[in-house]
Amino acid sequence: MLRIIDARTGESVVAAPVRRGLTRVEAHASGYGTGTLRVLLVADLVVRVLELGGTSVLPVLTGEREQAELRAAATTLGVRPFEDARDLSGGFGEAQTVHVAGEGAATTAEGVRVPVAAVRPDDLGGADPDPAALRLALLSHHHRAPAPLDTAALHEAATTLARWRRAVADWARSPSRPVPDDLRGRLRTAWEDDLDLPAVLSVLRSVEEAGPRLPDGARFETYAYADRLLGLELTRDLGAPA
Repeated sequence: MLRIIDARTGESVVAAPVRRGLTRVEAHASGYGTGTLRVLLVADLVVRVLELGGTSVLPVLTGEREQAELRAAATTLGVRPFEDARDLSGGFGEAQTVHVAGEGAATTAEGVRVPVAAVRPDDLGGADPDPAALRLALLSHHHRAPAPLDTAALHEAATTLARWRRAVADWARSPSRPVPDDLRGRLRTAWEDDLDLPAVLSVLRSVEEAGPRLPDGARFETYAYADRLLGLELTRDLGAPA
């Protein structure tokens, strides 16, 4: 069950207290920039975690400026589509609303508030990084912590992503094994604890370094399971030449 530190109170609260009810996840993002993209990415993660827990979710985007550009860039980043708040009428009967907004952004709406810290710098200065590498670089920092983003961080993310995709493709050649219970528990504990994505990535690094004591088939299934949240296309290279 996802618990979030509510920015309004500083306390940990359940994001979707009524699991069978519809939860509205509203991303407040206006204007194009890496910082607003991070807001949409965090909202996407909230949606994915809730859905993995069996909660029905209505993802909504609220904003006024450069929405078309923002949506296009978010799609490239692997963020799934959001409904336009202006196109929605009432009557959905949401049991809860989770607001995802940049740190310090003003919103008086009722519901849980998820703050997203700034990206530094917000403008990549004309750089055109691989979208999956950019996504991994942003996931490497907790959403409440600033995300330093420079050439070195993007290179490290691209290198890690390429290595993991090669490893997953290699592991897939071995007989499948179920995700070990302890690894599944560590992953769920991490992502349900205030969206601790750095801890999720730490689990994957421990799987990568586990050595022969962990069958390759179990490694493959663990990465594939985690990627339902991460959205990094870790299984993309399956079937590629060794």
